[in-house]
Parts: sequence; C-alpha cells; structure tokens
Amino acid sequence: MIEVLVVDDDPRVAGINAAYTERVPGFRAAGTAHTTGEALAWLDEHHADLVLLDHYLPDENGLRLLRRLRESGSRTDVIMVTADRDVATVEAAMRYGALHYLVKPFSYSGLRAKLEGYAVLRRTLADGPEAGQDQVDRIFGVLGSAAAGPTVLPKGHSAQTVRLVRQVLRETGQLSASGTADRTGLSRQTAQRYLKLLEKAGQVGLTLRYTGSGRPEHVYTWTGTDTDE
Repeated sequence: MIEVLVVDDDPRVAGINAAYTERVPGFRAAGTAHTTGEALAWLDEHHADLVLLDHYLPDENGLRLLRRLRESGSRTDVIMVTADRDVATVEAAMRYGALHYLVKPFSYSGLRAKLEGYAVLRRTLADGPEAGQDQVDRIFGVLGSAAAGPTVLPKGHSAQTVRLVRQVLRETGQLSASGTADRTGLSRQTAQRYLKLLEKAGQVGLTLRYTGSGRPEHVYTWTGTDTDE
C-alpha cells in the first residue's frame, strides 16, 4: 500500500480528501494534519510515501513545509492540493520538488488521476537501477501524461469509448488492436486510436509480438489501476 498523509487546514476537507484517497486501489490515507507543525510532528513518528499538501495553512504555508522536507533530506513525495492559482506558487512548488499540483475545487476523478499517475511512476522507478532513454522519457512524462490520462481528451475522442477500452484491457490484461476490436465492437482503426491514447497516458504498455508473418503485431498491456470511477 502507498501510505498518504493528507495536510489541509480545514478538517472537513482533509477528511474528504482522505476518503477520496482510500477509494483509489493501492492507496491508504495513513493520517491527516491541519498545520505545518502537526504535519512535521506526524512525519517524525510515522512513514508516508506521499503527502497531499495544501498551501494555505495557519502557521506556515505549504511551500515552506515542502522546502523544510527537502532541506531535511526527506524522500517523501509531495503533490500540492490547493486553491492557490498564483503562477509564482506553482513555479515555486515545482522548484522545491512537488511532483504535481492539483487546483481546488476538484472531483474525485481529478485526484484519482493524479494518484494513478503517481502509482505508475513508482512502478516505473522500480524497474531497475539503470534506465534507457525510453524509460527516462516515461519517468519524466508519466505524471504529466498519466495523471491527465483520459480525463483530458483530444478532440474527437469519447470518454465512454475510453472507459470501454480500459475495461476490456483490465479484464484481459493484454490485447492487440484486433483483439480489442473484437471484444468491444469497435473498428480495428478506432481501437488502435484509443489504445495509443491510453499508451500515451501511461496506462498501457506497448510491446511487439512477432508471429512469423514478417510484420510484428502491436500488443498492449494494461499497467493502470484495477478500477474505474
């Protein structure tokens, strides 16, 4: 389980964000804090893989807490979750090492997407001690692409079709475009288009399968979480 500390000055909002976190498979809301002091004290006593961090806190702001964590050598990851839309705050969060920045108000699916992207990042980093260029590109792009995932669709794409393709991939684990078309009733070209979209989002892995006919077949493997909204 990925252990998460939720930090928000409003106990009600902290509770909602913790409940949202618990709904995402593989994540556990290990604790909540409402001030910088409470967060630091909690982290001194407990382990968290990830902090969901509000910027507006009553004692010190979230950026100050993020900076303290980095100065102390903490390897705990941070995703900012705040109503602060100031570009300077976003830039500072990036420079201090926040992995992502989620603007309030947001839906469950918005937070889920960020957490799914974070889970993909952790799996990618665990692949081995060295990385080729493809893996480096995936590491640097996974939170931006997988977090947005199919919640932000290119023009001409249907959210319903994305969910359909995701569902059959979750159920089977691995499919070609032809196999996806057979199971969904889509044309092969449409299935291929949506599979490429999910690959770009970091939720699907692509491999080549050689069948002896000369031309390799593209095979897509589900790498995202096991449930949808």
